[in-house]
Amino acid sequence: MMNMALHTDKYQINMMYAHWVQGTMDQKAVFEVYFRKLPFDGGYAVFAGLERVVDYIRTLRFGEEEIAYLREQEERYDEAFLEELRKFRFTGDLYAVSEGTVVFPNEPLIRVHARIFEAQLIETALLNFVNFQTLIATKAARIKQVAPDDILMEFGTRRAQEADAAVWGARSAYLAGFDATSNMRAGMMFGIPTKGTHAHAWVQSHDSELEAFEQYAEALPDGVTLLVDTYDTLKSGVAHAIQVAKQLEAKGKRMQAIRLDSGDLAYLSKKARKMLDEAGLDYVKIVASNDLDEYIMFNLKAQGAKIDSWGVGTKLITASDQPALGGVYKLVAREQNGELVPVIKISGNPEKVSTPGMKEVYRIVNRKTGKAEADYVALLEETEVKNGEPLTLFDPVHPYLKKKIDDYIALPLMQPIFAGGELVAELPDLEAIREHHKQQWELFWPEYVRKLNPETYPVDLSLTAWQQKMDLIARHKV
Repeated sequence: MMNMALHTDKYQINMMYAHWVQGTMDQKAVFEVYFRKLPFDGGYAVFAGLERVVDYIRTLRFGEEEIAYLREQEERYDEAFLEELRKFRFTGDLYAVSEGTVVFPNEPLIRVHARIFEAQLIETALLNFVNFQTLIATKAARIKQVAPDDILMEFGTRRAQEADAAVWGARSAYLAGFDATSNMRAGMMFGIPTKGTHAHAWVQSHDSELEAFEQYAEALPDGVTLLVDTYDTLKSGVAHAIQVAKQLEAKGKRMQAIRLDSGDLAYLSKKARKMLDEAGLDYVKIVASNDLDEYIMFNLKAQGAKIDSWGVGTKLITASDQPALGGVYKLVAREQNGELVPVIKISGNPEKVSTPGMKEVYRIVNRKTGKAEADYVALLEETEVKNGEPLTLFDPVHPYLKKKIDDYIALPLMQPIFAGGELVAELPDLEAIREHHKQQWELFWPEYVRKLNPETYPVDLSLTAWQQKMDLIARHKV
């Protein structure tokens, strides 16, 4: 297994060294992971990446190769510091939202409480894993929304940004509702069903399209899906596919599908469906691919396209219209005289002002409707929400917008994952994560999660957390 200890930015190592020099490496600190803005101009995101975070932290060690590389750096780190790295282990606590959970901006997704020496090192890797996988899971969920009853296949490996992006992107798409992947390694690693047809090269490597179809069907008679657009989709491809389907019927077999990979997919799918049905092949499905995303699929459905399955590749695995999530990892509390005290980051950009203190996020569900009213971010020590006492929900950007609620269920979103460096959570398997994600949609009114122009779902600070933030702004702003 590849050692991931140096999967970090150099400034993390430099800060670790500075803490070691100053004698503050054992000082406790609390960091939170969150994002500020929703991707794809949408109304929600889908949290993913926790499994890789856990694997990373459990195996985080500095080996001799890593130590030797650090010894070569221009900073000339002290040998005693390098010896400290040899002993490095994560000994802190980590809380996180469950994978597959629908999440929103400015609420904690992961909370790390550890020695500053440890908490600083893991920042880069955590953001790398969570930002990418959350982005792909969100894109996949949006695609699922426009084709909820169709088969969705992730076909993006050859366009992904390298091998890790391909396999973890496939996992992220699957947990958010996709049904299969073309990536065999992802299938083996995560138990995701795999699907595939044949390439245009298969047809080109035979003397005729019909011969190519017949020989493919002979080789794989129980899984025949034929790519019909190599030469002429309707006059040649679909016509030859019908001939092969009839040959299979004579052998007691059934062709599964034809695949359209170019051209006017709405027009071609309707014509192909008519040809198949007239030939008595109503059971043969139509698969479509060709740079699909939720917008194209929505429009194809509006045009009455007769497509049963969708192979979605480039625009899913690269999140082509939103190249990064922009999640951040911010210090919210540090040890001072043996106690944790809240800290704040102030910025000329109001959206970048951090919310100080150790926090929990609760999903406030109205008992009468069963729907979420808001997500409520409170300091850990606050008891009102835990006890079900009446709450004042208000918009932290527009605090005059207020709402009282008293008949609610408060669902804490973050759960303990590591305690004292030991894994204490039993992580669910991928099928359980898919089911958890599927159930999420029952909590939200459709206006909050629709694809276009969604209403803004409230993420509210408690009065105590908001007042603490205002007090720290006043203390530090000169």
